[in-house]
Amino acid sequence: MEKFEKFTGVVCAVDRANIDTDALIPKEHLKSIKRTGFGPALFSDWRYNEDGSDNAEFILNQPKAKGASILVGRNNFGCGSSREHAVWAVAQQGFKVVIAPLEGDIPGFADIFRNNCSKNGVLTVQLSSADVDKIFELADADEPLEATVDLEEQSVTFGEHIFKFDVEQAVKEKLLLGLDDIGESLMFVEDIESFETEHNAQLLSA
Repeated sequence: MEKFEKFTGVVCAVDRANIDTDALIPKEHLKSIKRTGFGPALFSDWRYNEDGSDNAEFILNQPKAKGASILVGRNNFGCGSSREHAVWAVAQQGFKVVIAPLEGDIPGFADIFRNNCSKNGVLTVQLSSADVDKIFELADADEPLEATVDLEEQSVTFGEHIFKFDVEQAVKEKLLLGLDDIGESLMFVEDIESFETEHNAQLLSA
């Protein structure tokens, strides 16, 4: 997993709440046994017409969202099934960050989706509803909207607008170091090998 570094990217704002994992990647795209090639399937039901051509009305196909790396949605983003393919599709489309609002008791993200994101190098940022409303207002312009994401400072900056966010310290450290669960385990490979050697010796002598 690559280290998460401060970057400036283009925003793609999808103004819908409760975007579930079936909307992110419909079930017909789950047949592959590989973990690659899911990017084109992201939002496929909204992104493409029935004949397979691009739906010009969908934001991801519009010029102002070309090369977008920051995805913005409404609350309860990633609800539905636990399919990790949804996060693979988001990441393989080129998104490094997903932003959604906390609205009352409704979280920005479904827990499983948020956890899957952190394990695949995607940062989830939960802001207030007012902050996200402002982002959608800015994104409504005809020109591409850019933002700078600084995980170290825990901020997202849109010109003069700076939004601060909270992130679990463990998630922050793993993203900054580029560590997934396997990578984190490999940091202790010598201890693991030592334990296995001692453990196996005890079994053999039993």
